[in-house]
Amino acid sequence: MTLANIFGHRLAALLRKEFGQIRRDRRFAISLILPPTLQLLLFGFALNATVDHLKLGILDLSQTPQSRDLVANLTESGAFVRGGTYLSSTLMGKDLAEGKLDAGLVIPTDFSKDLQRGRQTSVQFLLNAMNANTASIAQGYSEGVLQNWNAEFLRAGAVRGQFQRLPGAGPTKGRVALVSTFLFNPGLISEWYVVTGTFGLLLVLNGSLIASASMVKEREAGTVEQLLMTPAGTGEIIVAKIAPLFVFLCAMALFATMLLKIVFQIPFRGNVLLVLVGAALCLLCGIGIGTTLSTFSKSAQQAQLMAFFVNPPLSSFSGALTPVEAMPKWMQPVTVINPIRHFSLIARGVFLKGSGLEVLWPNLLILMALSLVLLTVSVWRFRKQLG
Repeated sequence: MTLANIFGHRLAALLRKEFGQIRRDRRFAISLILPPTLQLLLFGFALNATVDHLKLGILDLSQTPQSRDLVANLTESGAFVRGGTYLSSTLMGKDLAEGKLDAGLVIPTDFSKDLQRGRQTSVQFLLNAMNANTASIAQGYSEGVLQNWNAEFLRAGAVRGQFQRLPGAGPTKGRVALVSTFLFNPGLISEWYVVTGTFGLLLVLNGSLIASASMVKEREAGTVEQLLMTPAGTGEIIVAKIAPLFVFLCAMALFATMLLKIVFQIPFRGNVLLVLVGAALCLLCGIGIGTTLSTFSKSAQQAQLMAFFVNPPLSSFSGALTPVEAMPKWMQPVTVINPIRHFSLIARGVFLKGSGLEVLWPNLLILMALSLVLLTVSVWRFRKQLG
């Protein structure tokens, strides 16, 4: 028997042995198939850059068939849905600032008269430009709808002979021009949206990874059993484990806040203290997630695999990088229990809009509740493990 035959026979035996071992390990086989399948399906829905069904506020000062027809064309296009009818620009601006609207349409009083006299008129389109990409797409949608409406209106008016021929009207007679106003981010700087969302991602992901690694490392070193031999109670042991991590992570959050201002030139229009409080609550959520994961893991490798299964969906269903409105309707309620989403809303509200506690208190309250629940679960699991 040649060396090649001996080597081939041994290699074949080893390969059969490894395949048989994998086949008998059901957990390993499931981990190869189930997580990638679920993540591919979920990411395909969640990371959707398509923008539609934007909430459009209407301020129609004309109240004529032509103005109502224009509103109907915008809301029936699929890109916009009617978000409310307003009597003043102040009320509509307030809802735009609070995130209840994505855009606002202001139709002037002489809208119909100018069109009938062959004059060019204009409508104002207000856009929430915190997400520069969404604002640009929404502007493109509105311009496309308006262009089609102009063509239809001119054709119908010409057939019925409704236009008065005024001197100097020229080829633009009866046309409507769109005047876009970008709120909160006039320069359409896309980095402002991305980095404020990434800030929340880093807080939760770093908090969970560091807490998980710290807990698993201590158990692998065998120091947990030594701590149990001391007079300290389990509650004191848990607090002593979490507190230093929290302090160092808070220092990291403060440094990241300084980077946002110095490097990315993000305007701090509101109270930065609200962002720091939200960051602290977000870190507690991350520590709670990491501590809980560590109680289900026997080694650092297992903890990393579990974190890989939990953290990517957590970041995808956050609205940090892509708008929540772009997700399917059945997915959007899931984001309510995601701490990253609420921190992103707080950071963007404070930095870009100048929002205060009167607007952001629901997000802070939900963050507080999530941090309390996650820490309670992690403490309960850690106590059970110590027992």
